[in-house]
Amino acid sequence: MISVSGATVEPFGSFVSNLFTRWGDLDISIELSNGLHISSAGKKQKQTLLGEVLKALRMKGAGSHLQFISSARVPILKFKSNRQGVSCDISINNLPGQMKSKILLWINKIDGRFHDMVLLVKEWAKAHKINNSKTGTFNSYSLSLLVIFHFQTCVPAILPPLKYIYPGNMVDDLKGIRADAENLIAETCNAGINRHISNTARSINKKSVPDLFVEFLRKYAQMDSWASELGICPYTGQWEQIENNTIWLPKTYSIFVEDPFEQPQNTARSVNAGQLKKISDTFSKTYAFLSSNHHNLNSLLTMLAPPHVVKSITTPIRNYDGSYFHPTQPKVQRAMRPPLQLQPHFQYAGPGTSSNSSPSNGNMQMPRGTNSYIPSSNGHIQMSRGTSINIPSSNGHIPMPRGTNISSSSSNGHMPMPRGTNIGSSSLNGHIQKPRGTKKPRGTNFNSSSSNGHVVMHKGQQIWRPKS
Repeated sequence: MISVSGATVEPFGSFVSNLFTRWGDLDISIELSNGLHISSAGKKQKQTLLGEVLKALRMKGAGSHLQFISSARVPILKFKSNRQGVSCDISINNLPGQMKSKILLWINKIDGRFHDMVLLVKEWAKAHKINNSKTGTFNSYSLSLLVIFHFQTCVPAILPPLKYIYPGNMVDDLKGIRADAENLIAETCNAGINRHISNTARSINKKSVPDLFVEFLRKYAQMDSWASELGICPYTGQWEQIENNTIWLPKTYSIFVEDPFEQPQNTARSVNAGQLKKISDTFSKTYAFLSSNHHNLNSLLTMLAPPHVVKSITTPIRNYDGSYFHPTQPKVQRAMRPPLQLQPHFQYAGPGTSSNSSPSNGNMQMPRGTNSYIPSSNGHIQMSRGTSINIPSSNGHIPMPRGTNISSSSSNGHMPMPRGTNIGSSSLNGHIQKPRGTKKPRGTNFNSSSSNGHVVMHKGQQIWRPKS
C-alpha cells in the first residue's frame, strides 16, 4: 500500500497555461510527498495508487464515467465530477506536465496572439472532431505545439525556436530539490523570453489572428502526404527528416510532433493512419472555404464552432420592422444564452444596447445605458439609471429611476418619476402624480406646452405654461 500522507493535488494542463476552453478537461496531478525532493514513483506504483483512487471514487459516488487507462505511458484516471459536472484527468507525480503548462503560459508573454490562436484552433478542431486522442486524433497539447511551430515558421517569425527559450531537455532537469529545479527552469525561460523580446533587430509580424489561422490551415493541409517523411520539431523550429533523426527511430507513427520539453517523445502518437486522412481533409476543406469569397456569416460559423454554439449565436432576432438581423460579434460568455423572446418579456443583453422595437404588451427591461425608440407601449417598461427613451405614445405605466430622460408627444397613462427625471411634452392627456404623503424629488422639472389632464404639484414646485 502506497502512503499518501502529505500528498497534494495540483492542477496542470490548459487550466494552468490559460489555454482552456469551456469544453476542456481539468488535469490533476496527485503529488506524493518526498520531503523537499521530487518524488520518483515508478509506473507500477502509479497504477496501483490510481486503482485505489478509482475504488474511493466509486465508494463515495463522487464521479461518473470512470475510466482507468493504466496502459498509457502516463497512467490516467478519467472521471466526471457529480457535483460540478467537470471532466477530470488524474495522474500521479506529473510534475513534467505542470512545468510544460507553465512554459506555455510564459510563451504568451512574447505575443498575445499565441493565446488567441490556440483557443481558435482548439475550438475549430473540437467542432470537426479532430481534438480527441481517444478517437485517434490530436490531443490539445499537440495542437498547441502545431500553433507554436506555425508561429516559428511563418514569415516573419513570431516565436523563436524553443531551444532559445529553454536549451536542453526540460524533464531531465526535474531532479533533486523541487523548489530549486522549478526556480532554475523558470529563471532560464524568463531570461530566454526577455532576450527575444528585447531583440530590436528582429522583424515584427503584424498579421491578424484570422490571417494567421488561414496560413496555419494551408501549412498543414496536406499533412497526410508528407507526415511519413517530415517531422515537426518546435525545439529547433524546423521541419526534420524523420529518416535522418536517429532519436525518432525505429518507432513509426502516422505523424510526428516532437515534445520540445521531453525529447524525443511524440505528442501526436495517438493519431492513427485512418484518422490522419480525416484530419488532413478537414484542414484542406476549411482552408479552401476560408480562401473563397462564397461564404456568409452562418456558413463561416459552421466551419469554426460546434453545432450547438452555431445554433445559439445565429438564432435570428426579429427587428421592429419585421426584418431579421444576426449578431455579428457574439461574446463567448453569451454564446450559450437562449435566444431573446419578444412576447411577453423582452430583455436586452447588456449595457450600451441600441434598438428600435415594435409595440410590446409585455414587460421590457433595459439595463443602464440602453437607448430605445418605441412607437407604442401598452405594457410595463422598467428602465435602469441612465436610460434614454423616446415614446410618441404610451398608454401604460412607466416607472423611471434617477437620471432617466424621456421625450413623449402623448401620454395617456401614469408616470411616477424619481429625483432627476426630466420630461419635455407637447401634449399630456394623462396625469403625472406622486404618491400621497411623499415629497417631490429634488431636481424634477416639468415643461409642458399643453395639459388636458392634471399635474399634481407640491409647495415650491414651478411649472412653465404658455398663455392660452
